[in-house]
Order: sequence, then structure tokens, then C-alpha cells
Amino acid sequence: MRHVSDAASSGDTDQETILRASAEAGCSDALNTLSEVFGDTKLALVVLFISPEANFKETVAQAQQVFAPAPVLACTTAGEISESGYTEGEIVAIAMPADRFAVEVMVVNELTKGQDQGLIDRTIQHRATLSRAAPDWTNEFAFLLVDGLSLKEDELAFALATGLGTVPLFGGSAGDGARFKNTFVSFAGNVWQNAAVVTFVRTRCPVQVFSLNHLTPTDRRMVVTRADPSRRIVKEINTEPAAREYARILGHNPEDLGTFTFAAHPIVVTIGGKSHVRAIQRVTEDGELVFFSAIDEGLVLTLAEPDDLLAHLRTEFGALSAHQRPDAILACDCILRRLEASQTQKFGSVSQVLKENRVIGFSTYGEQLNAMHVNHTMTGVALYPPDSDQARSGSANDKVADRPKRLA
Repeated sequence: MRHVSDAASSGDTDQETILRASAEAGCSDALNTLSEVFGDTKLALVVLFISPEANFKETVAQAQQVFAPAPVLACTTAGEISESGYTEGEIVAIAMPADRFAVEVMVVNELTKGQDQGLIDRTIQHRATLSRAAPDWTNEFAFLLVDGLSLKEDELAFALATGLGTVPLFGGSAGDGARFKNTFVSFAGNVWQNAAVVTFVRTRCPVQVFSLNHLTPTDRRMVVTRADPSRRIVKEINTEPAAREYARILGHNPEDLGTFTFAAHPIVVTIGGKSHVRAIQRVTEDGELVFFSAIDEGLVLTLAEPDDLLAHLRTEFGALSAHQRPDAILACDCILRRLEASQTQKFGSVSQVLKENRVIGFSTYGEQLNAMHVNHTMTGVALYPPDSDQARSGSANDKVADRPKRLA
């Protein structure tokens, strides 16, 4: 068994904005080890990113007892990001000390029934409750964990952003490695599918919510001419079978299309003058393309070319540290970025940059930023030392999305 923690290695958790630790998912004593790292610190919340190699239901049930009285939030992953960078087969934990964070948690059940005014009203109420509980802490954000196979992230993000107003939202879709079979979210020991958990956070620590991707649109475009939007399936592109036409535009054989192809040749759409990634998940037996995000007939898709992932990541993290280095970065990182790093033989280098910049989080089936559900992106929040004078500027923060019109 292995566990790593900056707080543990320093022997002083008083200087940590958030506490961080990780352990092998297959170890029977993993949660107790994580708890020992956090010590006797009074916690407002514990968040677990759990490898699908672990028994999720048993793990969260035990976690609620081990970390009591702190509530526990959790999800399954498509890979983890620990203090060592990219990892797999682990339970990664963060803990928010109660003297620096106040939280309010809202569970959204039965996403398949869609979202309505009731959800917007609940969002407003939870935000107001937290504001009354921590009136002196004005730094705030909302953190979303959602079932990555629910197909409802687009509607959910739009509704939540409406209720949140000016409070920035970021989050990630729970994963299942590369299997795409079962994804779960959990709070307080309860486990759900087709559900989401929204955590409203107020803190005395300066924060900077960000979104970044390294993709540049090209002049190669295509039109969705037949689709099944409810299942995110594109049947035809340019009136031709979707997979075959996509392969033709790339200069590939349709039989060669796969996850690595999709990671290397992403697709974007332009909404409100900004480009957003609409990544392909897989090809069906009928030659249709299944997407990670909302898709519809008449949508113009543009091929994008990735810039250097490693160089871009260094630049953006440098911007987040322009005035002061974050104590930690909580990140939701698309599985396609992990696959691209592996395919381009930069996995170790990217992992090292994540480690150097104190990134903690998980690889996702999709990311959320304010009203948008996107792909091939990293969304997150940089957390700075308490009561510091960190200025909220920098190229990464410039990419936080405006609240666009809803994509049908």
C-alpha cells in the first residue's frame, strides 16, 4: 500500500489550504490510512475520487464511518490525479478544513426526468443558506460531480448556472476507466446513478475557477445532417454515414477509428462566438458516432488541431501562479487529455507538471463550466493561501466561459 501527502510529509497541516492524500484502491486499510493523514483536523468536507477497481458502495459506506462527523462526497473515475500526477487504481482524497471552508451540499436525483424551475429554486436556496452560514467569507464557487453516463449534463449545467448567478461552477462527469459501463456518485454513504451532487463552497481562501484546452479550430467543417440528440448519436454527416464521412475528412479508414483517433482529431462547435469541444466517445456497429456532449441536426462541426499539450499546460499553470502560487489546484481533467498524453509519449512529463503544480482530482467523461458541458478540457479551481492578496487575473481565468445560450 502507498499513500502520499504534502501535509503528512511536512508534519504541519496548519499551513495547508486543503489536505491531500492517496492510497491503493485494493488495500483493505486504505481509508484508515487516509484518515490518519488528515489527523484530528476538524473537516467541513471530504472528497474521494475512487478508482473503478475498488468496490464503490463498500468504500463509501466505510468512508462515512471513518471520516465522521465530516460528510463524504465521492465519485468513480476514469483515472486519478494524485500528489504523484496521473495515477490509476487509487483512492485520492482531499479534505477541506472547517476553519477555512464552509459547504452546503445538494443532491439532484433522477436526472433522466430533466431539469425544471424547481432545481433552479433549490440552487438559489442552498446558495442563500450558505451565505447566511458564512457571511464573512466572500470567496465562493460550486463544484459538481455527475453521473458520466446520464446523458443529462448539458441540461443540468444550464439549470444550475441559472440558479447560481455570478457564482462560478465547475465540475466533472464520473468515469468508469475505459469501460463506459457503470458510473456512480455518492454523498453521506448513499450511492446513485443518473444523479449529481452539487457542493456550494465559501472560503476565506482566494479562489480562481478556470477552464483550459489546447485546441485550435481549423477550416475543415462538416454538418450534422441526421442525429438522435437524446442519445448524443450522430447518424449522418454531410448526408453520408457519420463514421465513414468523419474518417474520409481525416484521410483515415473507417475501420481504424478509435479512442486515440478521437483524442488526436477533436471536434469543436462555436456557440456565442466561442469554441467548445464536442468529443466523440465511440463508433457504433452501424457506423454512427456517439458523442460525450449534446449534439443536434444542423450543427456545424469544425475539426480542431491540438497544440502541444505539455507546453500549453505549463503556460496556463504559470498564469495561475503569476501573482502567487496556488496551495492546491482541484481539477477535473478529460480522459481524452490523458489518452493524448499517452499517445504522444508525454504522459510522464504531463504527470510531472501536474505534480509540480499541486494538482489533485480525477480524469472524467466530461467537464462542466458554468452553463456548459464540454470535453477534452480541464476545469478546476486554484486555491490560494488564506487571506492572501492573490489577484484574480491570468490567461487561464480569461477562458472561464460566459453564460451562453443553451445548446438544443
